[in-house]
Amino acid sequence: MLRSNSLPPCPLRAALYIRVSTHSQEELSPDSQKRLLLDYARAHDISVDPVHIYLENGISGRRADRRPQFQRMIAAAKAPEHPFDLILVWKFSRFARNQEESIVYKSMLQKTCSVEVVSISEPLADGPFGSLIERIIEWMDEFYSIRLSGDVFRGMAEKALRGGYQCRPPLGYRIPGPGAVPEPVPEEAKTVALIFHAYGNGTLSLGELTRLLNSAGLRTARGNRFEPRAVRYILENPFYAGQIRWNRAPGNSSRPKPREQWITGPGNHLPIVSPALFDRVQRRLAAETPSRDGKSSPKPPQPVHHWLSGLVKCPACGRSLASCIRRRKTLPDTFSFQCSGYLKGKCGLNCYLTGEAAETSFFTAFCCVTAPVLSQDRGPQFRFRSRTSSSRGQRDPAERELLLAGLEQADTRLKRLSRAYLDGIDGVEEYGRKKAELEREKILLEQQLREWETARGGGAKTPKPIPDRSAEPPAVLSLSSGSGHSLISVFQNLLSCPSISTAAKNAAVKSVLSRAVYHRLEHCLEFFFRLD
Repeated sequence: MLRSNSLPPCPLRAALYIRVSTHSQEELSPDSQKRLLLDYARAHDISVDPVHIYLENGISGRRADRRPQFQRMIAAAKAPEHPFDLILVWKFSRFARNQEESIVYKSMLQKTCSVEVVSISEPLADGPFGSLIERIIEWMDEFYSIRLSGDVFRGMAEKALRGGYQCRPPLGYRIPGPGAVPEPVPEEAKTVALIFHAYGNGTLSLGELTRLLNSAGLRTARGNRFEPRAVRYILENPFYAGQIRWNRAPGNSSRPKPREQWITGPGNHLPIVSPALFDRVQRRLAAETPSRDGKSSPKPPQPVHHWLSGLVKCPACGRSLASCIRRRKTLPDTFSFQCSGYLKGKCGLNCYLTGEAAETSFFTAFCCVTAPVLSQDRGPQFRFRSRTSSSRGQRDPAERELLLAGLEQADTRLKRLSRAYLDGIDGVEEYGRKKAELEREKILLEQQLREWETARGGGAKTPKPIPDRSAEPPAVLSLSSGSGHSLISVFQNLLSCPSISTAAKNAAVKSVLSRAVYHRLEHCLEFFFRLD
């Protein structure tokens, strides 16, 4: 078998692999490596296709799965057309700094692809002695990488202990220049302060706070919508209270390390919230969060609470309305449905429906679409409307603050948009589109603010749902007609039978009902029945 630095007979084709770990390694610069590799190829009559010059800049050689160009090169070597016979590297350390991966990939390339890895600056002898020297070189490369990693870690830890910041600044801060102390961004800092005050001084849950932030048009540091985990990360970040936190999680994972491995200390930046407020938020988070041992267990199958579970959809986001159960000691359990996206802060429309209204609507609709007269007079389609109303009760004052902040931000964005149009940055069409979006967002915020003020003043009792069978244009339901009365009787008996499980009832309903969409603003339920 050919050794790593033994050249097979000519003519030869080679790929070049060039890698530098940091931009400061001038002696290993990409241009220098490329020049030396091409000179070597010309001196040995080896052809190099520019397509097969693979460059990794600023990437460590410890893990192959994090080097995209390396993976492209390996995939090309395994291709049926066999585009090259050699892989030329400046040193074996450029190919890999992990001895185990180096041996695995070299062996795979030799045995399955007939491709050799050649180091142009580390000539090896043939035979067992050359193989031993190669393994020693690989071990030295890995040892150097491990030692360098330890030196870098110690340096970064010392910088963190001195109050230095080494990561991307969180929401609310920016770094004005290299090596500068992070400084607050006024608009973002106001959002952060609102989050802490709303959670620390109010009764809002993380999900409710997330929905309010998204409804107010506020966004994360990357411009995305908030999620509960992003809000929690902000609330748990001591940077906002003037502290530095480093080494919280490994670079390849978001799962936190044990707290004893974290490095914390006083920072040199200006805090956004007081230590007292931050501590109060931490106490509430600890009280409301179940203990975690760092181990994830498989989730058990989700129980089916209602025979309409998973069938009622939100018209805004398309997610299912989650079934909520209220258990009472002396009275029967009651059910309600609410948009699961709204509960997670990912949908701005609060679709809420009582279980009684949903059940009444289903039976009425099912009765109508299976009635024989329907196919004669109106066709096997119709739309069922159910009017409901509910009181949202007392609202948290923090919700009003967030809505006002959203309105203020919308006004600011409108002013900026006007300036961009006047300065010629945006065209007429783009300006009109953006302005319409912002005005719609502002109208929605103003509507939510009015709802908040109305709810704070109290609301009427929730009336029972009233089915409306007005003669509107039919167009939603569809089910083949036939012996409707017998089918209705079967379903009524099945759904009322206590010996049949809720999951079995749910499966039976799904056999005839595809989905139902609840239009909250119209107080209308639309049922889509299966044709077959």
